[in-house]
Amino acid sequence: MATLQVRAMDDRLYEALGRRAVMDNRSISQEVVMIVKEYLSGPNAGHKRKTESFLELAGAWQDERSAEEIISDIGKSRKNSASRFRERI
Repeated sequence: MATLQVRAMDDRLYEALGRRAVMDNRSISQEVVMIVKEYLSGPNAGHKRKTESFLELAGAWQDERSAEEIISDIGKSRKNSASRFRERI
């Protein structure tokens, strides 16, 4: 089995890594191996999980209109800044 040595790691990063290891009931070395495994488990796997989590949190946009129709409707509902300025006066 290979050995990896990391030098000149920022103290705050090392402390955060230690806290995460404690939460997962692992040593720091085990935690690093798990993080690397997770990251390398697939192309953009971490990014995909973050995107899925965000979509679950935010919900999905559902609209029967096409993108062009939505953009057109938004444009029609807006007023230019000059008319908004006049309304305030």
